[in-house]
Amino acid sequence: VQLVESGGGLVQAGGSLRLSCAASGRTFSSNTMGGFRQAPGKEREFVAALSWRGGWTYYTDSVKGRFTISGDNAKRTVYLQMNSLKPEDTAIYYCAQRLIPTIMTRPDGYDYWGQGTQVTVSS
Repeated sequence: VQLVESGGGLVQAGGSLRLSCAASGRTFSSNTMGGFRQAPGKEREFVAALSWRGGWTYYTDSVKGRFTISGDNAKRTVYLQMNSLKPEDTAIYYCAQRLIPTIMTRPDGYDYWGQGTQVTVSS
């Protein structure tokens, strides 16, 4: 399995970015796709997750109402639309795949990881 993120960059506070995570190898339609982020000096934290099989999405409280996770099964791509960005959203963002289609917010619950993409929000 290979996960490749793209779409990061520099944006002003209040702006938007859309991150993409393209999957190759094992199909992900029955798995859980997760989004995480890691700021300098901090632990990797959960942002959002999507399950095709379960038909649900799940978000950490700090991004609810601002971020939306979605997926295109035909393109094997998951998207994270980030609106109303804040300086505290600055981090490296990662996508991850969990082979079990259940909610998981811990990084160690995921089996495959992308390389990450930098998101920087200026004030």
